Amino acid sequence: MSKQIEVPYPSNSLVASEIAGQPALWPATLERVLAALRGERFRDTPVILTGAGTSAYAAACVAEAWPGARAIPTTDLLLHSAAEIELAVPSIAQGGMLISLARSGDSPESVGVVERFRRILPTVRHLAIVCNAEGRLAHTPGVEAICLDPGTNDRSLAMTSSFSNLVLGGLALLHGQQLAGPLPALCSEASNQLISMNAAAAQVAAWCDDRIVVLASGMHALAEEACLKIVEMTAGRVMAMPESFLGLRHGPLAFLRASTPILCFASSDRGRRRYEQDLVEDLKQRGLGRIVVIGNSDCSTWQHDLLVPASAWNLPDSLRTPFAIVLAQLVAYQLSVRANVDPDNPSPAGTITRVVKPFRIHPDPDDL
Repeated sequence: MSKQIEVPYPSNSLVASEIAGQPALWPATLERVLAALRGERFRDTPVILTGAGTSAYAAACVAEAWPGARAIPTTDLLLHSAAEIELAVPSIAQGGMLISLARSGDSPESVGVVERFRRILPTVRHLAIVCNAEGRLAHTPGVEAICLDPGTNDRSLAMTSSFSNLVLGGLALLHGQQLAGPLPALCSEASNQLISMNAAAAQVAAWCDDRIVVLASGMHALAEEACLKIVEMTAGRVMAMPESFLGLRHGPLAFLRASTPILCFASSDRGRRRYEQDLVEDLKQRGLGRIVVIGNSDCSTWQHDLLVPASAWNLPDSLRTPFAIVLAQLVAYQLSVRANVDPDNPSPAGTITRVVKPFRIHPDPDDL
């Protein structure tokens, strides 16, 4: 069992327990995916990874570690013509594969994209990693579904455990053996750091007024997901901007104030870190932002307001996301608490819902 996180409000917060329970679920996710593969390898297969919302960011995280694969959200694939899809991923129609990631599998686009592909690109193979074995996607004809442990199917509005497990499951398709060795230590490390990470997240929330920035060099999809969690769980009361370290130097710099927390996910690659440290020093000289560095002892010399030990530091950046995201989720949780928003139900008016409400899937023009 994972160590239970200490949360100030509400004491029985569902999303807080889902965040804390992630390390206990990661081994089962890896085991289920490896068992389903039965040794099959996809390294030379043309692949599109897809999902909607947080699941689209999960797909993008997997694509960062999959040479030649493309992450295209279902919200785009629903609109792309067959020619546009084949232009994006050459040879997709010749032995290619669409890999769908989904929490519920009940979003309109999840099944809509699969059904559309089966009409316009009928030779494409369909694989899905889902958290809900009862969802429509898991039972769609032609889909090979890998169903994760039911505990990954978050009941909260915001996807937390679902996200990390979908990313880990997707990474396991190509890097399962590489992850299998260090995973027990990574789970133990994450469980042991929950209390200290929660305290760091509370400090970040105390600094934050109405905006926050998340920086990452080799994990841009992680930064995007972190910002989405912050916006979702604070009901838009805190705006969040994802950027790369070098990209921040341009127009996005205008977003910063002296008090803006900047979460800096340092790279495990020493060459990248040189640029990251230069950017942090530049920000300090300008008096912009409160610098929160997520790194190891190599980053202790960086100018910072807070240094948080990084997760999965010994892995390449592209494999760190399932473990590194936990801190960002806790920041979102603490910001929600500080904004007096219920983190389990941050949208009581139903502006956003756990599963996107049904909408009409239009027929393709050629089908009319």
